[in-house]
Amino acid sequence: MMNNNSIQLKGRVLIRFDVVAKTGLHIGGTESGIEIGGVDKTVIRDPLTNRPYIPGSSLRGKMRSLLEKYKGLKQNQRIGQGYIHSCGADKSDDKQTYLNCDVCTTFGVPGEREFATPTRLIVRDVFMDEQRAKQLEEAGTDLPYTEVKTEVSIDRVTSAANPRQMERVPAGTRFSGAELVYSVYDGADCDAKKDVQRLKVIAEGLQLLLDDYLGGLGSRGSGKVDIENIRVEWRGKDYSAKPLELGQFETVADFAGGLASLQQTILSQL
Repeated sequence: MMNNNSIQLKGRVLIRFDVVAKTGLHIGGTESGIEIGGVDKTVIRDPLTNRPYIPGSSLRGKMRSLLEKYKGLKQNQRIGQGYIHSCGADKSDDKQTYLNCDVCTTFGVPGEREFATPTRLIVRDVFMDEQRAKQLEEAGTDLPYTEVKTEVSIDRVTSAANPRQMERVPAGTRFSGAELVYSVYDGADCDAKKDVQRLKVIAEGLQLLLDDYLGGLGSRGSGKVDIENIRVEWRGKDYSAKPLELGQFETVADFAGGLASLQQTILSQL
């Protein structure tokens, strides 16, 4: 078990932004097609407002998956029907392997790993922009806030058509107030300066997402997103004080370009 007694939280980087669906977005919910008119694949919805939203777990998981492939990390930990990379899943992995792994230190490993340190990254759920929600309410979409896309698969033997209906959030929908909370720790196998350097992983993960897709059905056109209106703040030594604004950026490329300056400012605050 990890021992946190000598670990100190030095501060947190708060990264907020909007997510805009450039093509229809499908993040799956419960399969209740019979209840909503025979739709085969439904989207996840906020039970209080009935509006689709982006779970933080979907955004976080996609970033991690893309980073693992980008860095060529071994897929060695079974999760459900698939695999992820996780330091310690192989017996040959040691503490130093983990401490040198930007992905595992940022996104975490199971707490029972003897060398585990606190997970650095928290990703919040992202909810539909209020103005866009009202526009969709007035638009008369196929289902509340969503469209239904019909796809047809062809049986390779009989040539029979098998239509399926997929629910998607329409292109142009904005989800506002996305928040990444990145913690910087020092002591007991944690190095605050390394944590600040690892902010590059966040920028890489966001850029990889823009060139891929979020949610399902991505190979068939769904899930292309953009990230806009990025605001970055630092909450440091005086945690009760107003956060220090580090910068505002229109695009992920702008954020990545200004990252070195942000890191220098954070280091000066440690």
